[in-house]
Amino acid sequence: MDIQIRLEQPADYREAEQVMREAFWNYYSPGCTEHYLLHIMRSSPNFIPELDFVAVADGRIIGSVVFLKSFLLGDDSNRYEVLSMGPIAVLPDFQRKGVGRMLINYARNVAAANGYRAILLCGEPKYYTKVGFTAAEQFGIRTAENKYFAALHVCPLYPDALHGVAGKYYEDEIYQVNPEKADEFDKQFSWKERIEGTPTQKRFEEVVAMQKDYKPSTTD
Repeated sequence: MDIQIRLEQPADYREAEQVMREAFWNYYSPGCTEHYLLHIMRSSPNFIPELDFVAVADGRIIGSVVFLKSFLLGDDSNRYEVLSMGPIAVLPDFQRKGVGRMLINYARNVAAANGYRAILLCGEPKYYTKVGFTAAEQFGIRTAENKYFAALHVCPLYPDALHGVAGKYYEDEIYQVNPEKADEFDKQFSWKERIEGTPTQKRFEEVVAMQKDYKPSTTD
Protein backbone atom coordinates (compact mmCIF):
# COMPACT_ATOMS: atom_id res chain seq x y z
CA MET A 1 0.00 0.00 0.00
CA ASP A 2 1.51 3.31 -1.13
CA ILE A 3 0.87 5.95 1.52
CA GLN A 4 1.80 9.60 1.20
CA ILE A 5 1.81 12.14 4.00
CA ARG A 6 1.24 15.77 3.13
CA LEU A 7 -0.11 18.99 4.57
CA GLU A 8 -3.87 19.22 4.85
CA GLN A 9 -5.52 21.60 2.40
CA PRO A 10 -8.85 23.43 2.82
CA ALA A 11 -10.37 21.07 0.25
CA ASP A 12 -9.54 18.18 2.61
CA TYR A 13 -11.35 19.53 5.64
CA ARG A 14 -14.62 17.63 5.45
CA GLU A 15 -12.95 14.37 4.40
CA ALA A 16 -10.49 14.62 7.30
CA GLU A 17 -13.36 15.30 9.68
CA GLN A 18 -15.08 12.20 8.34
CA VAL A 19 -11.92 10.18 9.07
CA MET A 20 -11.96 11.46 12.65
CA ARG A 21 -15.62 10.53 13.00
CA GLU A 22 -15.14 7.01 11.66
CA ALA A 23 -12.07 6.39 13.80
CA PHE A 24 -13.52 7.62 17.09
CA TRP A 25 -17.20 6.72 16.79
CA ASN A 26 -18.22 4.86 19.98
CA TYR A 27 -14.54 4.58 20.93
CA TYR A 28 -14.33 6.65 24.11
CA SER A 29 -18.06 7.28 24.54
CA PRO A 30 -21.28 6.75 22.59
CA GLY A 31 -20.78 8.71 19.37
CA CYS A 32 -17.77 11.05 19.37
CA THR A 33 -16.73 14.70 19.35
CA GLU A 34 -13.30 14.48 17.69
CA HIS A 35 -14.53 15.51 14.24
CA TYR A 36 -16.08 18.64 15.72
CA LEU A 37 -12.88 19.29 17.68
CA LEU A 38 -10.85 19.11 14.49
CA HIS A 39 -13.30 21.49 12.83
CA ILE A 40 -12.97 24.20 15.48
CA MET A 41 -9.25 23.70 16.12
CA ARG A 42 -8.29 25.06 12.73
CA SER A 43 -9.47 28.54 13.72
CA SER A 44 -7.64 28.53 17.06
CA PRO A 45 -4.72 30.97 17.40
CA ASN A 46 -2.71 28.08 18.84
CA PHE A 47 -3.31 25.82 15.83
CA ILE A 48 -0.15 25.05 13.86
CA PRO A 49 -0.87 24.80 10.11
CA GLU A 50 2.64 23.56 9.30
CA LEU A 51 1.95 20.51 11.50
CA ASP A 52 -1.48 19.69 10.06
CA PHE A 53 -0.96 16.46 8.13
CA VAL A 54 -3.06 13.86 6.35
CA ALA A 55 -2.12 10.38 5.19
CA VAL A 56 -3.33 9.58 1.68
CA ALA A 57 -3.69 6.24 -0.11
CA ASP A 58 -5.02 5.96 -3.67
CA GLY A 59 -6.22 9.55 -3.52
CA ARG A 60 -8.20 8.94 -0.34
CA ILE A 61 -7.49 10.44 3.07
CA ILE A 62 -7.00 7.59 5.54
CA GLY A 63 -5.39 9.41 8.45
CA SER A 64 -5.05 12.82 10.08
CA VAL A 65 -2.99 14.45 12.81
CA VAL A 66 -2.97 18.00 14.16
CA PHE A 67 -1.14 20.00 16.82
CA LEU A 68 -1.75 22.99 19.07
CA LYS A 69 0.69 25.10 21.04
CA SER A 70 0.43 24.49 24.78
CA PHE A 71 2.74 24.96 27.74
CA LEU A 72 4.34 23.56 30.84
CA LEU A 73 4.31 25.67 33.98
CA GLY A 74 7.55 24.60 35.54
CA ASP A 75 8.14 24.11 39.23
CA ASP A 76 10.74 26.85 38.71
CA SER A 77 7.81 29.19 37.82
CA ASN A 78 8.97 29.46 34.20
CA ARG A 79 6.63 28.79 31.30
CA TYR A 80 7.82 26.44 28.57
CA GLU A 81 6.07 26.19 25.22
CA VAL A 82 5.37 22.65 24.04
CA LEU A 83 3.07 20.97 21.53
CA SER A 84 -0.15 19.10 22.16
CA MET A 85 -0.67 16.34 19.63
CA GLY A 86 -4.13 15.27 18.64
CA PRO A 87 -6.56 14.26 17.77
CA ILE A 88 -4.84 11.73 15.56
CA ALA A 89 -6.98 9.27 13.62
CA VAL A 90 -6.74 6.46 11.10
CA LEU A 91 -9.71 4.95 9.30
CA PRO A 92 -10.68 1.63 10.92
CA ASP A 93 -9.90 -0.39 7.77
CA PHE A 94 -6.34 0.95 7.80
CA GLN A 95 -5.58 0.62 11.50
CA ARG A 96 -2.85 -1.72 12.76
CA LYS A 97 -0.95 -1.23 9.51
CA GLY A 98 1.54 1.37 10.69
CA VAL A 99 -0.29 4.43 9.37
CA GLY A 100 -0.53 6.09 12.78
CA ARG A 101 3.16 5.48 13.41
CA MET A 102 3.99 7.00 10.00
CA LEU A 103 1.97 10.12 10.79
CA ILE A 104 3.58 10.48 14.20
CA ASN A 105 7.13 10.01 12.92
CA TYR A 106 6.64 12.41 10.02
CA ALA A 107 5.09 15.11 12.18
CA ARG A 108 7.68 14.62 14.90
CA ASN A 109 10.53 15.14 12.43
CA VAL A 110 8.96 18.34 11.06
CA ALA A 111 8.30 19.64 14.58
CA ALA A 112 11.89 18.96 15.58
CA ALA A 113 13.19 20.68 12.44
CA ASN A 114 11.09 23.71 13.35
CA GLY A 115 12.71 23.91 16.78
CA TYR A 116 9.83 22.86 19.01
CA ARG A 117 10.79 21.55 22.44
CA ALA A 118 8.51 18.55 23.01
CA ILE A 119 5.21 16.89 22.16
CA LEU A 120 2.68 15.92 24.83
CA LEU A 121 -0.55 13.98 24.56
CA CYS A 122 -3.04 11.95 26.51
CA GLY A 123 -3.55 8.49 25.07
CA GLU A 124 -3.41 4.73 25.51
CA PRO A 125 -0.16 3.83 27.33
CA LYS A 126 0.07 0.45 25.60
CA TYR A 127 0.28 2.21 22.22
CA TYR A 128 2.16 5.44 22.73
CA THR A 129 5.06 3.90 24.63
CA LYS A 130 5.70 1.88 21.46
CA VAL A 131 5.88 4.89 19.14
CA GLY A 132 8.50 7.03 20.85
CA PHE A 133 6.65 8.49 23.82
CA THR A 134 7.50 8.21 27.51
CA ALA A 135 5.28 8.43 30.57
CA ALA A 136 5.23 12.07 31.65
CA GLU A 137 5.78 11.03 35.25
CA GLN A 138 9.35 10.11 34.37
CA PHE A 139 9.96 13.79 33.65
CA GLY A 140 8.09 15.01 36.72
CA ILE A 141 5.32 16.36 34.50
CA ARG A 142 1.76 16.36 35.85
CA THR A 143 -1.68 17.37 34.70
CA ALA A 144 -3.06 20.86 35.27
CA GLU A 145 -4.76 19.36 38.33
CA ASN A 146 -1.27 18.46 39.61
CA LYS A 147 -1.67 14.71 39.27
CA TYR A 148 0.46 12.08 37.64
CA PHE A 149 -1.62 10.47 34.90
CA ALA A 150 -0.77 7.20 33.16
CA ALA A 151 -2.26 8.49 29.89
CA LEU A 152 -0.05 11.60 29.79
CA HIS A 153 2.96 11.05 27.55
CA VAL A 154 5.93 13.11 26.43
CA CYS A 155 8.28 13.04 23.46
CA PRO A 156 11.27 15.43 23.76
CA LEU A 157 12.36 16.71 20.36
CA TYR A 158 16.05 17.26 21.06
CA PRO A 159 18.56 16.09 23.69
CA ASP A 160 17.84 17.40 27.17
CA ALA A 161 14.81 19.31 25.87
CA LEU A 162 13.03 18.68 29.16
CA HIS A 163 16.00 18.59 31.48
CA GLY A 164 14.88 20.26 34.69
CA VAL A 165 11.48 21.14 33.22
CA ALA A 166 9.26 19.36 35.73
CA GLY A 167 5.87 20.94 36.28
CA LYS A 168 2.22 21.04 35.24
CA TYR A 169 0.96 20.64 31.68
CA TYR A 170 -1.72 22.98 30.38
CA GLU A 171 -3.39 22.16 27.10
CA ASP A 172 -5.56 24.57 25.13
CA GLU A 173 -9.09 25.03 26.49
CA ILE A 174 -10.47 24.10 23.07
CA TYR A 175 -10.00 20.46 24.03
CA GLN A 176 -12.87 20.90 26.49
CA VAL A 177 -15.47 20.32 23.80
CA ASN A 178 -19.05 21.48 24.26
CA PRO A 179 -21.05 18.24 23.70
CA GLU A 180 -24.19 20.06 22.60
CA LYS A 181 -22.33 21.97 19.89
CA ALA A 182 -20.61 18.74 18.86
CA ASP A 183 -23.96 16.98 18.53
CA GLU A 184 -25.31 19.83 16.42
CA PHE A 185 -22.27 19.68 14.16
CA ASP A 186 -22.65 15.92 13.82
CA LYS A 187 -26.04 16.41 12.16
CA GLN A 188 -24.13 17.43 9.05
CA PHE A 189 -22.97 13.83 8.68
CA SER A 190 -24.85 10.61 7.96
CA TRP A 191 -26.60 8.95 10.89
CA LYS A 192 -24.64 6.40 12.92
CA GLU A 193 -25.77 4.35 15.90
CA ARG A 194 -24.40 5.37 19.30
CA ILE A 195 -23.40 2.38 21.40
CA GLU A 196 -22.61 2.35 25.10
CA GLY A 197 -20.37 -0.07 26.96
CA THR A 198 -17.91 -0.99 24.22
CA PRO A 199 -14.57 -2.61 25.19
CA THR A 200 -12.69 0.57 24.25
CA GLN A 201 -15.01 2.68 26.40
CA LYS A 202 -14.36 0.36 29.35
CA ARG A 203 -10.62 0.57 28.73
CA PHE A 204 -10.88 4.36 28.60
CA GLU A 205 -12.53 4.38 32.02
CA GLU A 206 -9.68 2.23 33.35
CA VAL A 207 -7.03 4.58 31.99
CA VAL A 208 -8.80 7.70 33.28
CA ALA A 209 -8.68 6.16 36.76
CA MET A 210 -4.89 5.77 36.53
CA GLN A 211 -4.10 9.03 38.30
CA LYS A 212 -2.28 9.69 41.51
CA ASP A 213 -1.55 12.74 43.59
CA TYR A 214 1.74 14.54 43.23
CA LYS A 215 3.76 14.55 46.42
CA PRO A 216 6.58 17.09 46.25
CA SER A 217 9.89 16.23 47.76
CA THR A 218 10.47 17.55 51.26
CA THR A 219 14.15 18.07 50.47
CA ASP A 220 15.52 21.19 48.77
